[in-house]
Parts: sequence; C-alpha cells; structure tokens
Amino acid sequence: MLAVRTPKIADAIAAHIEKLILEGTLRPGEKLAPERELAQKLDVSRPSLREGIDKLARRGLLKSSKSGTYVAQFLSPIMAPLANLYRDNEQASADYFEFRLCVEARAARDAAERATEVERKAIRAAIDEMRKAHKLEDSTQEAEADVNLHMLVYEAGHNFVVLHVMRAMSELLRNNIFFNRKNLYREAGVREKLLCQHIEIGEAVIAGDPDRAEKAASDHIRFVFGTVAKIQRANTRLKTSLMRAKRTDFLAN
Repeated sequence: MLAVRTPKIADAIAAHIEKLILEGTLRPGEKLAPERELAQKLDVSRPSLREGIDKLARRGLLKSSKSGTYVAQFLSPIMAPLANLYRDNEQASADYFEFRLCVEARAARDAAERATEVERKAIRAAIDEMRKAHKLEDSTQEAEADVNLHMLVYEAGHNFVVLHVMRAMSELLRNNIFFNRKNLYREAGVREKLLCQHIEIGEAVIAGDPDRAEKAASDHIRFVFGTVAKIQRANTRLKTSLMRAKRTDFLAN
C-alpha cells in the first residue's frame, strides 16, 4: 500500500502564488507585500513562505532583492532583443498591426462571451477614465488609458497566453517601438475617433455581444494601422525633401 504524502506547506504556497501570476492577478514588476505581512495574510509561517518564494525564484517567476520580492519580468529576455530589432522598422510596424488584428478581434469576442461582472465593472471605469483624459487633451494620459482598456479586455477574455504575450507587447508599445503614440493623437480628428472606437469595444464587451465586439476591435486596429501608415508616409516624404534641400552638401563647388 502506497503512503499518501501531504504536500509541504512551502509547495502549497508556491503553487498559490504561481496561480496568481498565471491568472494575471500578480503582474510582472509588481512588488509583493513584506514577508511578515504576506505570511499573516496567507496564515503561514515566515520560514514556509520564504521557502515557497525561493522555489518560485529558482524557476524565474519571482525575483528577490534587498528592496523586496517582485514578480519577475519573465518575458523581458525575449522582448528586449526584439525591441532592438523592431525599432524604427516600418515592416515590423506593419507586421505588428497584422498580429494585433488577429489577436484583438478574438480577444474582444472572447471577452464579450466570458467577462464576469467584476471585469465589466472595470471596463466601465476604464471608459470613464478615457473620457476624462480626452477632455484634458493630454495625449500621454489618453495613450495610457488606451493601453489599460485593451489590457482589461485581454483579462476578460480569460486566455492566459494572450494576456501575458499582449502585456509584454504593451511594454514595447509604451516605449514607442512600433510607432510614436503621441504623433497618432496629434493627427487631426484622430482623438475623437479613437475615443468612440474604444467606447464601442468596451460597451460591446459589457453588453455581451461577441459579434459587435469582434467587429469593433477589427475596425479599430485597421483604423490605427491606416493612420500610422499615413503618418509614416508623411515623415518619409519630409525626410526626402530635407535631403534634397541639402543636396549641395554632397556636391563639389
């Protein structure tokens, strides 16, 4: 007869924290509560907590330092080199939007079908924040509110792979790897259209209408891609004009 082994407390702690990371409750870069406080919340001993954290640190999911314990940026080893490859590459920008078109449409559809009331409430709040940022005419706040809404849609879709990959991709977007987001918001009439598009995506998810959500997300990505391509073409023409104006620098007197 085989003996039944009771899981070690440290293993149970590690499994619990790992689940929170997998589900996106704990996000890369976030700092965990201090050891004493976290042990009290989990109702475990500090040595058991420490052992559980060490297990996850060895697996690359947590990172401990003198300043505390953080959720590791576990996709950074992949994303950092990609950022250098993609930077200022127009083809990479086009490929990025092609990828987004596939992912966003399905994510919005899934969110409309799977969102809980908690997630619908968060999306409603995000729409309100977008409206406030729009009134302030602050392109930085608008861009951050934009990313936040998309992240909430990914979360509501309940696909862990999509959530983690797109969360990592959002960091590239925040760093203007694919295009300069401020330029996008400065384009005439774009701010109003983007606000309406994001509201449509959010409201479709809240209403639980997958067809409407999928179409809204697809239309949004196509619009952004078209606008970015237009800006990039204008920048290319400007660079060409400037080079022509300086052509005499390359000619003999």
